Amino acid sequence: MDFIEISAKTLNDALTEASVKLGTTSDQIEYEVIEKGSTGFLGLGSKNAIIKARKKCSVEDRVRSFLTDVFDAMNLKVDIIINIDEINSQIDVDLKGDEMGLLIGKRGQTLDALQYLTNLSVNKNADKYYKVKIDTEDYRNRRKATLENLAKNIAFKVKRTHRAVELEPMNPFERRVIHSALQNDRYVTTHSEGDEPYRHVVVTLKK
Repeated sequence: MDFIEISAKTLNDALTEASVKLGTTSDQIEYEVIEKGSTGFLGLGSKNAIIKARKKCSVEDRVRSFLTDVFDAMNLKVDIIINIDEINSQIDVDLKGDEMGLLIGKRGQTLDALQYLTNLSVNKNADKYYKVKIDTEDYRNRRKATLENLAKNIAFKVKRTHRAVELEPMNPFERRVIHSALQNDRYVTTHSEGDEPYRHVVVTLKK
């Protein structure tokens, strides 16, 4: 919601008027003081208090507003389904639409970028930090299953050839999947090398 500008004799009067115009209570308003106002001397030279005010946005409102602006700019029609876990301070967002492949991008890079930017936007100047996770068409789980299968195939190759294998650069989530998939393997071990965004997993034979 955009800010509205209110002018009144005092700051309290301005807040009261803002509450009436916005249809809410003063504790549900966020505002910026433009002019504190003054009574002047013997009533001369008095100035009204001026504020900019709007309703406080819920965390769900902030997520939905940010993503809606992004999708409008991309000319995409997307249904945004939001579930908030207050206990774990996590927000799960599921996107539905006809062109979700465009949002996923190569190896999920576009989806990861969207998730990163949404986290920045939602937590900017927020009183409480939320971790935002964005998914569409169950991509995260499908990608996890693909990586786990890849890890097993690479481990088999390392055991057969006795040579280390370097995987392609992956984001932190994908690297964790590879490490986790092979952590209990008796014959191979994993570690990461390189700097972002080229950091990658290396699978080697245990000594």
